[in-house]
Amino acid sequence: MGFEDASRLILDEIEAALATVDRQRVAQLEEAIVGARAVFVTGEGRSGLVGRCFAMRLMHLGVQTYMVGGTTTPAIGEGDLLMALSGAGETDTTCARARTGGGAGASVAALTASEGSSLASEAELLVIIAAPTKGKDTGKSEEYGGSLFEQSLMILLDAVALELQRRLGETPDQMARRHANLE
Repeated sequence: MGFEDASRLILDEIEAALATVDRQRVAQLEEAIVGARAVFVTGEGRSGLVGRCFAMRLMHLGVQTYMVGGTTTPAIGEGDLLMALSGAGETDTTCARARTGGGAGASVAALTASEGSSLASEAELLVIIAAPTKGKDTGKSEEYGGSLFEQSLMILLDAVALELQRRLGETPDQMARRHANLE
């Protein structure tokens, strides 16, 4: 196939997957982030890696943010938002954290490919990306496993971060001052 054809196929698949995302739900997610006392992000595997990227960007934007599982992550509660990321929506740890977060009074937003999943049932806000995931045929892709979901999730969350940057009036210089300096 070659690099050029493979990269074009992947980009076309991402564009098609993102075209299915409900824009109103994305706007609701942005509102939930802006209105939250703190944002907690959880996910496992590659979804968790995408979540870490997004949590970092929220921190750059000045949003109080925690990646669940860190030793300095405080208790979640009322006024907080838990963003739970899972392609199939059945990852035990992610679903358990969604139940715990909701039970503690936090709002739960699930980003998944499966509207009928266990994770989706725990969420007040649901953002669906139609893409195949491990064990679920929720879309078509030439790529292995949940690659299309994870790539689309990354682009979706980067777009949310860009919109939040605009809304919050954050400049690249302001964000750069929050960037890690102990590298």
